[in-house]
Amino acid sequence: MPKASVKRLIECQKKDLINLVLDIEKYPQFVPFCYDAKVYENKNQGDLTKIIADLTIGKGPFKDTYKSDVVFNKKKDTIYVKNIEGPLNHLSNNWFFSNKENGITEVTFDIDFEINNKFLNSLMIVSFQFGLEKIADAFQKRAEELFSNSKN
Repeated sequence: MPKASVKRLIECQKKDLINLVLDIEKYPQFVPFCYDAKVYENKNQGDLTKIIADLTIGKGPFKDTYKSDVVFNKKKDTIYVKNIEGPLNHLSNNWFFSNKENGITEVTFDIDFEINNKFLNSLMIVSFQFGLEKIADAFQKRAEELFSNSKN
């Protein structure tokens, strides 16, 4: 199963970065390999926000949609995602956010997944870290575009 972790220091407020990650329906506008996104449920339950959403991801002729369960813990500033259905045997990804000095937020993104299709899974292993870095770059660029002016 491909596993990877990316850590970034991003010039924006933690709450803004968390809101960016939770705004799933906007992913197709800036996340590489993401073609469509749909949120079915978005509920606040005490310290948790629970979201059920579909993402259509792929590259070239290979596209597929998977449904995920997203849980934002407001006290811990963490987001946990796991797949519910779709082309994945297994998916879990975790976002951890912490404040640093001068309006900088440290974000750590861990992901672990396996695709049902063994051929596609072996292809993903080869290009996985590169793809993850591109996705992290996209979130960082989007955050800086949206929020770097809010400090001025």
